[in-house]
Amino acid sequence: MQKVLSKLFYIIPVCCLFPFFSPPLALFAGILLAFLYKGEEVVKTGKLTKYLLQASVVCMGFAMSVSEVIHTGKTGFLITIISVITVIILGVVVGKLLKVEKNTTLLIASGTAICGGSAIAAVAPVLNAKNNEISFSLAVIFVLNAVALFVFPIVGHYLSMDQTAFGYWAAIAIHDTSSVVGACAAYGETALQVGTTVKLTRTLWIIPLALCLAFYNKQSTSKISIPWFILLFVAAIFIGSYLPGMEDTNAHLSWLGKKGMTVSLFFIGTSIKIEEVKKVGLRAFLLGIILWIIISISSLYWIKLMF
Repeated sequence: MQKVLSKLFYIIPVCCLFPFFSPPLALFAGILLAFLYKGEEVVKTGKLTKYLLQASVVCMGFAMSVSEVIHTGKTGFLITIISVITVIILGVVVGKLLKVEKNTTLLIASGTAICGGSAIAAVAPVLNAKNNEISFSLAVIFVLNAVALFVFPIVGHYLSMDQTAFGYWAAIAIHDTSSVVGACAAYGETALQVGTTVKLTRTLWIIPLALCLAFYNKQSTSKISIPWFILLFVAAIFIGSYLPGMEDTNAHLSWLGKKGMTVSLFFIGTSIKIEEVKKVGLRAFLLGIILWIIISISSLYWIKLMF
């Protein structure tokens, strides 16, 4: 049985290339396989998932318009800055009330405010966080991401949200870039473009947040992980918009990016270990859930007013 399951680590990524295999299905398949498979690690998904996801986002940039991206970025800037600052402050306050350890609180708040696992990975060295604090925080964020990928499109359709509004909402209220892209891809092409643009604008806040936390912790020698791939994403948008004769190539690269993102979600699902989730304290999970509910409802209200 385990040998059969081990082969699925190679078969399912191939299935992700077909139209019937949606991003939510890929994530669910990964989580289910992680739960059933008990053998040794088949595919080392750590760096593979990170770089595959970044490359996928860059590829999708080729199909985006510069003018639309600038408009979306301007519109989403205010709500992004307010949401980031609000979530960090609320995270610290609620974390103290729930008596969650300081580093775990800051990691979960950072992941909720900006971009999930990427933000946690970026600020963890600044905080000198321990491995168990990082894994606990990632477990909280990953579980909520998995829920969001399924729930957000359902809620969006129930509320009759248009694709633009849904793209803004997903980009603000869902943690990881992968889950934002997955939820928006399931909702529509416009939602995907808006969600990706606003999400990557939000991701840039990793840099000032890490600097602030370094000052807060007075660790001037701490390393800060900067999301350089965003510059490649911007370059892809300009190349796709202004380089003549790129129409067919842009479409192919965009397709490749979407499929790469689906494969990434599968591998992310396989990295969610039930044992790690069980170790997470109830208070830490409660902190993540409270922050997620607050940002989801407040951003939805604001976006409904905007659109």
